[in-house]
Amino acid sequence: MAQDDRAAHRLTVSFSATIESIGQAPVTLLPAVAAVYQRVSADQSAVGSIVVGTVRDLSSNGAFVACEPLPLLSRVLLAFELPSVGPVEAVAWVLWSRADDCAVTDEQGREVTLPRGVGLVFESLALEARAAIARLAG
Repeated sequence: MAQDDRAAHRLTVSFSATIESIGQAPVTLLPAVAAVYQRVSADQSAVGSIVVGTVRDLSSNGAFVACEPLPLLSRVLLAFELPSVGPVEAVAWVLWSRADDCAVTDEQGREVTLPRGVGLVFESLALEARAAIARLAG
């Protein structure tokens, strides 16, 4: 597999999780701002959907959750239990998804199965949880 060049160190974990698609509140802007403002809007098609999955990869910036994929750019509430911290809730965005399991060959020539699921980037995560994850990933 390719070298991991991401800024945040990652943990390989197996935590049960729930993901709820929560959407995005409308934003009212002043007319002068609205004329020059661009924003990515959250996908609203799955709002209210709840999927159960397993956090498999975790950093202080995001996570991979093996689960039934949600639409790209869904804004979600991720909930899981972090040892030494307790329950964690994070608001996150679905940046990528894997529609089905796929087999790849790792650097040692072994076949590895990558599960279907979603890659999330955290919008909001309690500082205590973010710091704990960073320490664990060290």
